Amino acid sequence: MRNLPGIKKGVILLSGGLDSVTTLYCAKSKGYRLTALVFDYGQRHGKEIKLAKKIARINNLNYFVKKIDLSWTKSSLTNRRIKMPSGRNLKSKSIPSTYVAGRNIIFLTYAFSLAESIGARKIFIGAHVQDYSGYPDCRPEFIYSFQESANLGLKSSKIKIVAPLIDKSKTEIIELGLELKVPFHDTWSCYNGGKRPCLRCDSCRFRMRAFKQLGLIDPILKRNKP
Repeated sequence: MRNLPGIKKGVILLSGGLDSVTTLYCAKSKGYRLTALVFDYGQRHGKEIKLAKKIARINNLNYFVKKIDLSWTKSSLTNRRIKMPSGRNLKSKSIPSTYVAGRNIIFLTYAFSLAESIGARKIFIGAHVQDYSGYPDCRPEFIYSFQESANLGLKSSKIKIVAPLIDKSKTEIIELGLELKVPFHDTWSCYNGGKRPCLRCDSCRFRMRAFKQLGLIDPILKRNKP
């Protein structure tokens, strides 16, 4: 992708989940031409990769799918022998078993390399308040200190991480997504690897509760009826 005058280029960390897709549409609404980074790290919910690629194609984005081995991590997302948590207090600030050690550190490192290579000045990530209550690598202080450190090791040193959802609840994210016409029916949040949402894992419960609070039925449930 050539550097053209007046073109605002960005990199989007695209998982195929509700948050990252809303972040994509938010960045697009600000006029950014995006390149997507999708990661296959052995996650149970590999279905999100398929949907991330679909979303990228719908939006005519260049995208890269990077396969990385995180099999050493002790996470229920990457190790099926570890039980997926269900019934967890959604207000809990303890780190859940779905935490993948260093995941965003790794993802953002790739994103900085890509951004510098294509001349992008912004990296968009869908981290938000309900994530960083449990995941240390979603905290604002981590994101902005990582930005500072990464730029010290780059030639350009002017790349910024943008987390437009950082202070929003899941309900507020959905409200924003509705305004931006996000195709929520083509997103995937369930941590389990089934054909339909399990409705029990933390991610399903956060999502269902948020739609319910808005008086709506999650469109993914309509599409994935038993």
